Amino acid sequence: MPFALSVAQPDGTTLEIGVDNGEVLFLLGANGTGKSSLMQRFYSQNHESAKRISAHRQTWLASNDLAMSPMERRNTERNIRNTDNNINARYREEYAQQRSSIALYDLVDAENVRARGIAGAVDEDNITLAKQLAQHDAPLKTINSLLRVSNIPIEIWVEANEQVRARKNAGEPYGIAELSDGERNALIIAATVLTANKGSIFLIDEPERHLHRSIISPLLTALFAERADCAFVVSTHDLLLPLDNPAARNLLVRSCQYQAQGVVSWDADLLPVEAPIDDRLKEDIIGARRRILYVEGNESSLDRPLYGLIFPDISVVPKESCRAVELAVRGIRGAQELHWLEAWGLVDGDSRSAEASEKLRQEGIFALPFHSVEALYYHPDVLKPVALRAAALTGGDGEKTFQDAIDAALTSLTANHVSHLSVRAAEKSVRERIFASLPTRQDIEGGISININVDVSATFSAEEARLRDAIAERDFVKILSLYPVRETAMLGILATKLGFRGRSDYEKAVRKLLVDDASALTSVRGLLDDLPETINATGV
Repeated sequence: MPFALSVAQPDGTTLEIGVDNGEVLFLLGANGTGKSSLMQRFYSQNHESAKRISAHRQTWLASNDLAMSPMERRNTERNIRNTDNNINARYREEYAQQRSSIALYDLVDAENVRARGIAGAVDEDNITLAKQLAQHDAPLKTINSLLRVSNIPIEIWVEANEQVRARKNAGEPYGIAELSDGERNALIIAATVLTANKGSIFLIDEPERHLHRSIISPLLTALFAERADCAFVVSTHDLLLPLDNPAARNLLVRSCQYQAQGVVSWDADLLPVEAPIDDRLKEDIIGARRRILYVEGNESSLDRPLYGLIFPDISVVPKESCRAVELAVRGIRGAQELHWLEAWGLVDGDSRSAEASEKLRQEGIFALPFHSVEALYYHPDVLKPVALRAAALTGGDGEKTFQDAIDAALTSLTANHVSHLSVRAAEKSVRERIFASLPTRQDIEGGISININVDVSATFSAEEARLRDAIAERDFVKILSLYPVRETAMLGILATKLGFRGRSDYEKAVRKLLVDDASALTSVRGLLDDLPETINATGV
């Protein structure tokens, strides 16, 4: 059953909003429009299931260990719920230190509960149950993964006497109280969300107040996915947070009316998913210029999650096709009213000529140096570390597994595959040459005669010979670069030969590798030539 949120309107009506588990509602409005009061109202309406993360939360930890007993934790939680129901909670943070301590307590307690469950199953000789329990990642492991996704290169763990320790980039350990302000905030938010009961509704007020968007955007997006069994309401000034989460709805708060000391009504509009935010609100809220990278595909495609890791400081927005990417970039760059946005595009290489790629680049649209995004997932520089990582867990020979997988993939290319891939490459080449030869307006006005003559048979023969040569030379990278290998069984064979059940599991393992291993992420960025540096250099 959805959580019920009601907003009193100036005309005496009430805007009723239902937010179900797995759904996100963003509250957008300028300063002074009553967002914090509305968040406090939402909390009071759902206080039995609500978890509040306020904008004026404490940003420091008192110590490196647990500072409360189980009874103190229960009593403090009860007191916090009572206090948060008070109207003063919108501007005053009660139990500030205790809230941070509760987040830390719950994180360590969840770790201990998991460990006790596995140990109990082993003691009872129920190895099947122990394995089932062990399949669920420990809370700290999940948090460490989320922190890396959020561009925070720290690792958290618990030592003897429940001392919580941290290290940055595999450096020297230090106490958790010594984390930077941003690191502590990210940790407390993640711990609060991950340890909450199923069916909670989180009310997160201005998460960007203490965190840079390069951290808060991937962190929130990952938490939304991790806790699909909960609902989220996020109050923010960052217009790109909804853009980063297009499945969310937006509640636009324009103004509010006070009576005595409190707000009694709000001028607010609920927008459906993907509805545009009007210019008046943009002007009220927006500050510095924002950057967007449009890519091909949709929310479930391979493109967005990978490019989100490669470009953490840029909002990655999927469009269905190359044409849609081009139109989006041109539309924003050509619209003066969107001066607060900087837009680029990234599209598949699709065997484009150097001239065609350079023409797109002049418009801020970059073509991959490979045929499609799959090449980044299955490039040898990625395949090999995944193979070595899997071998470290199974005790196998990762180097041999990697080589065997490449050999099996190349061997799988039959004569039919060669013909199909050559036809596809030739088709692209022929089309590009024809379109490049079409007359311009100046040609027509000048009365110039244009003859277009393309030897299709010769083009196909050349592509077929090039592909056969690449197979004979075992040039796997060249094949990835020039041909749509996703239309063959090659990628599935690579995944299964490395020990995965299929492509989906392998591709998840690639993204996990890039989250865990900074050198692997750097290596993938290097496959894009100067693209990351070019985009970052032009940003503000």
